[in-house]
Amino acid sequence: MAALSAVAAVNVACVEGVGVWASRLPGWDAAREILRGERGAPEARAPRPAPELLAPTERRRAPDTVAVALEVASRACESAARDPKHLPSVFASTHGDLAITHAICDTLARSPALTSPTKFHNSVLNAAAGYWTIGTGCLEPYTAVSGHEHTFGKGLFEAVVQVASERAAVLFVAYDIECAGPVVTMAPSQGLLGMALVLAPENSSHTKARVRWELRGSTAPQPTAARAANAALVAGNAMAPCLPLLEALADGKARSICVIVAPQLVIDIHVEP
Repeated sequence: MAALSAVAAVNVACVEGVGVWASRLPGWDAAREILRGERGAPEARAPRPAPELLAPTERRRAPDTVAVALEVASRACESAARDPKHLPSVFASTHGDLAITHAICDTLARSPALTSPTKFHNSVLNAAAGYWTIGTGCLEPYTAVSGHEHTFGKGLFEAVVQVASERAAVLFVAYDIECAGPVVTMAPSQGLLGMALVLAPENSSHTKARVRWELRGSTAPQPTAARAANAALVAGNAMAPCLPLLEALADGKARSICVIVAPQLVIDIHVEP
């Protein structure tokens, strides 16, 4: 890992839009106050979002991964006042839709001839990205990322590198849902959680925070932990590592966090309001 010992140059990305959804963090306006400790999270769990981007019939049939990913992506673009049609995107999910994968495997084991093509195309990792580009009419490229327990860090790194290299705004969407069936023992995840950021290379009238980041090697990386009360709200979800960054954005004050990208690679992030 000698090549990782050198610290990369510091880069900057500007956060123009934020979208968040979890059953006890239903939207960024509410989440911002909850994550700051200014109000308690609702006791009743919110029903899954119904993204207006889809037609009513598709909205009802869409799997949870698509519902939560499209909801947060839409809200982030609204917050940034950006037309999603013109934004390249990075979609990150640790497991994709393992609930559907379990249902397909169960059908194959019991009645293979009844396997549903619709369920199959909803099971693939890039399903949410596909729905997004079709629904928005976006012809810009998208990237679908999965990296086991470090998926959030890998997806975030991909997004900020694209911003730095292309000098253009990028939509970053990260999400995971409840797992089902025997696969839970190997790839656990609970509840629904999604977050999205619109990242740009320069300040604009919609900039909400600046993020200075640098990639570095670390033999024993220690990621920044979320506050205990906040962590409990998304406990068990595979995308929970996104929470410290959301806290930093909600705080509205300078804060540094560390996000793991790989077992010996991290991004140091300094959030400036």
